Amino acid sequence: MKPASLRADLLAGLTSSFALVPECIAFALVAQVNPLMGLYGAFIICTLTALFGGRPGMISGAAGSMAVVIVALVVQHGVQYLLATVLLGGLIMLAFGLLRLGKLIRMVPHPVMLGFVNGLAIIIALAQLEHFQHDGHWLQGKALHLMLGLVALTMVIVYLLPRLTRAVPPALVAILGIGALVYLLDLPTHTLGDMAQIAGGLPSLMLPDIPWNLETLAIIAPYAVLMALVGLLETLLTLNLTDEITATRGHPDRECVALGAANMVSGAFGGMGGCAMIGQTVINLSSGGRGRLSGVVAGVMILLFVLFLSPLIERIPLAALVGVMFVVAQQTFAWGSLRVAGKVPANDVLVIVAVTAITVATDLATAVLCGIVIAALNFAWQHARELYADSDMQADGSKLYRVHGTLFFASCTTFLAQFEPAEDPQQVTLDCRHLSFVDYSAIAALKTLRERYERAGKHLRVVHLSDRCKQLLKRAGE
Repeated sequence: MKPASLRADLLAGLTSSFALVPECIAFALVAQVNPLMGLYGAFIICTLTALFGGRPGMISGAAGSMAVVIVALVVQHGVQYLLATVLLGGLIMLAFGLLRLGKLIRMVPHPVMLGFVNGLAIIIALAQLEHFQHDGHWLQGKALHLMLGLVALTMVIVYLLPRLTRAVPPALVAILGIGALVYLLDLPTHTLGDMAQIAGGLPSLMLPDIPWNLETLAIIAPYAVLMALVGLLETLLTLNLTDEITATRGHPDRECVALGAANMVSGAFGGMGGCAMIGQTVINLSSGGRGRLSGVVAGVMILLFVLFLSPLIERIPLAALVGVMFVVAQQTFAWGSLRVAGKVPANDVLVIVAVTAITVATDLATAVLCGIVIAALNFAWQHARELYADSDMQADGSKLYRVHGTLFFASCTTFLAQFEPAEDPQQVTLDCRHLSFVDYSAIAALKTLRERYERAGKHLRVVHLSDRCKQLLKRAGE
């Protein structure tokens, strides 16, 4: 590795680690578990995915999208069941990667991707608002003004420093600079230590203390499946975004395997489950992190914070971290998607808006699945409308139909409407040279057409079927 790349990865990893700490603590508190579980999970998952994953430069950790999934489980059954769920969820992710199902991410349309990043950008921004509260009440007076001023100063540093120098990541300079300012002037503002105490020891192997039976499996399996689904979706979509930013290509199956293994290790050592974190990934990439070293540094620094550096890290002003995350939200949001209205089909605009809104209102998995369904229905509708037929009478008195398009479940009605069995002559030929058969609905439609002509006492001859169409008919026994 070149010295310049090594230095960039080291600084980017350090910057990302500062951004990881408050997020992991907050997500642990959301899940109602000890903040150290979030930090241990971040250390293990970030380090292992960076070392063995399929996408260098991507940052993973204890993610909020997965924390929300398991709140009910922790409340009803306790932390030990959570650890078992993390183990099972990791196993599902691992199997997903080993079965090479990562390629399914190609099924996610671009409008869904835009909605995904927009929704997460809004979530990142909204999540920072809680830091403007204290004991459930909004800050007021001097406390509010100081908080707003420090946040604004942080954002100014992040935006303007690159114009002066790119030798160091602007987010790192902003965090350390604001931290020094608050310390030297003894400014009364909230710090990371106000969220939780992060001092601790090394994570130790602690297999879940639960009854290993079918009853336990019935309890944790639904949560594990949902956790795996959310984690895989967020990771693969973040991988796609990272590919676009870096103009390189990652390996989704390898990333899924590494993520699954990392979650299993995290569960075995008392950590939360996790996946790729888009905010921290954007920070890492914008700070120059492109190699595996940046992710390893970010993960290892989390552990060092817990073991040795907690007194210093707990002094970091929350305002500095909030300012950095506001910049991340702004950089993550696909502002170009606001300008596509009127330039792209209305259905695509609907998908972008729907996925954005559903991501904010519910969760990522629901939003992406809804977006895919909407896009798929739109695709089916458009293709169904493109099917048409032309016909003419032949010299021998028969009639020839030429059908163009794709025959599948959504176009069967249109296909059957092209023919007039009662009015047609005794001999009718269907030319399928330009017709594609896709599913069993297409076979059923062709069978229905034959039956209609038979009831009319007429003969239908089908010609120029493709090899694939013949194979479908043969399988169906036609």
